[in-house]
Amino acid sequence: MSPGVSLGQQPLGGRYRLVRELGRGGFGHTYLAEDSHRFNELCVLKEFAPQVSGESALEKARQLFEREAGVLYQLNHPQIPRFRELLRTQNRLFLVQDYVDGPTYRDLLAARLKYGDTFSEGDVRLLLQHLLPVLAYLHSIGVIHRDISPDNLIQRNVDGLPVLIDFGGVKQLAQQVEHRLGFDGAAASDKTRLGKEGYAPIEQFADGEVDVTVDLYALAATVVELLTGHSPQALYDPDQKTWHWRQRVSVGAQLASVLDRMLAPSPGQRYGSALAVMQALNLPRPAAAESMAAAPSPGWEAPPPLPPLATPAQTAYAPPAVPPTPSASGFWQALLGLFLLLITAGLIWWGLRQGGGQWGGDPTAETVGTRQSAVEQGRLQALQQRSQELGIDWAYLVRLSDALFYQRYPERRDQPLGEGPEDAELRAEWDALAAEMLSWFEGNLSSPARQRLGQYSPAIRERWQAQMNRLHVSSTALYDLADARFARRFPGYSVDRSTAGPIEQIWFAIAADQVRALQSGERLSEIRFARDAYRQRINDTIAPGRGRVYIMNLRADQFLRLNLQAPSQSTQLSLYLPSPTDEQPHLLADARQTTWSGALPQSGYYEVVVVSASDTPIAYRLDIAVDDVSVPPAPEPDSDSEDSSSAEDAAPSEDPENTEREPTDEAPPDSDEEGSPD
Repeated sequence: MSPGVSLGQQPLGGRYRLVRELGRGGFGHTYLAEDSHRFNELCVLKEFAPQVSGESALEKARQLFEREAGVLYQLNHPQIPRFRELLRTQNRLFLVQDYVDGPTYRDLLAARLKYGDTFSEGDVRLLLQHLLPVLAYLHSIGVIHRDISPDNLIQRNVDGLPVLIDFGGVKQLAQQVEHRLGFDGAAASDKTRLGKEGYAPIEQFADGEVDVTVDLYALAATVVELLTGHSPQALYDPDQKTWHWRQRVSVGAQLASVLDRMLAPSPGQRYGSALAVMQALNLPRPAAAESMAAAPSPGWEAPPPLPPLATPAQTAYAPPAVPPTPSASGFWQALLGLFLLLITAGLIWWGLRQGGGQWGGDPTAETVGTRQSAVEQGRLQALQQRSQELGIDWAYLVRLSDALFYQRYPERRDQPLGEGPEDAELRAEWDALAAEMLSWFEGNLSSPARQRLGQYSPAIRERWQAQMNRLHVSSTALYDLADARFARRFPGYSVDRSTAGPIEQIWFAIAADQVRALQSGERLSEIRFARDAYRQRINDTIAPGRGRVYIMNLRADQFLRLNLQAPSQSTQLSLYLPSPTDEQPHLLADARQTTWSGALPQSGYYEVVVVSASDTPIAYRLDIAVDDVSVPPAPEPDSDSEDSSSAEDAAPSEDPENTEREPTDEAPPDSDEEGSPD
């Protein structure tokens, strides 16, 4: 193995700053890096260190690897990290991939074992429900993962879904490239074994011949480990070629039978597809997986043309139209076109005068022109197609990408990009920004929120306020939740909620999702004290950028004590009044302090807001004590008060007899890792 890259050196390729080493394998090191061309977004760099010498041999290796790995770049599924590029720098090759923030299932199991617990049958059924469609998608395009295990499954923090990482097929490609370059023994070398012992069936190690059933076998081995807490090696008898996992855990007959068949010693005895396993378990197939599996994968070759999509005139990329070949009638056609253009311009000017100079809708739009190379055409058309699939207005995506592009290159604000080779790198930057935002939208916004991007108006805040009033929640608490999510993607950006700019649209979409989360009780709980019960304790877990609101109906002059126990500087704590005033707008606001005590100045619903300020999932404990508890009545509805409403519309309440709250975010209570490489 080649020596690792120094973390303190200049960014690799002029853009990737190495943060830390994540691991090392048979073909090199793996690093967590920040991409300076994408707002320092985290990504993973996997080193491919072929045993060759010289620039020409390294370039040959890069070309071979890129050609062999073409299918990996076309993978298009929300539960598979995207392969971004193959970077050649400093006589090294790096495969650049998306970074997935979240604990591995190995971490999740370890956290449960610490308390004598394992995954339940319901837990693993949910895992199978979300993961089998991913395998069905991979297998449908001829890709076999080859290396499924708890270490290569991540529970993504943003949505709790399992994500497949570390494809064993990449290692196989690396071996093939070395073999084709003439590296002795590369094809037969076992320095990088494809698959892990215990999770890979015998035939995978014996002759390397694999089919889709090896993934099903590895998934079943992973599931029985999660159920029992024991490694596959401890559950399998290699002499008898039998599994003994049933003696360690009791599950339903259906699940047990399916797992046994997935773990059958012969490929012919196993299920022939992931869909067959789903049918055997009577699992529903998620709609997202269906549409993704059916959708064509965006590669580097141009896909079939899409219908023309409109984009605003003032765009970073506005290529000139290719002039037609002159003809005898061309002059008169041009003259007629100019005449019609003048008439149209006059009508537009008249309409603006009549309307006070305001447009009724989007700015003037023109069709995005065709780029010259097939690669650029493919990139642009793939962006358009993906935008349509996600329900995101293409004109809005162009405006947003322009705004982000001009933030990065303010000197280009008055210079739209041309089609010449001098702007090729900048056009690629623009495309990368658009692709990055589409990926973020897909992983962080609900479908209804995505579909309204570009249409949000500041006036919607009044409707949200009315909806929050019915829950006894203030707009301030709602904004705390939205701000925390937004700051994870745009740190340091100051949102102007009175405008509806392209970046502000993202904040509004996040806030819309938070409204739904509060209404459903996902982010809201009411703390109620039983008569003569003076204390409540709540244990919970929150992921980065997440928060939770607790409301309590209390009386003036009651003495309240709050104590939040969490890792140092990992939270922001707020305590809001029922009726804030200019003199006293709050008791605590976005504070790093974790305790508060005092006599309450007002009667009504108080709000405690806990927001994560950490880059990793955190577990916390909130202790609330109140003197003189007599269960006060709900306040009378007040249409003018932001925080008042009828008691029948109040938020979901905590059970006073059971104040231990189960973790609701996608992270283990004891996870202290930032995430895992993909």
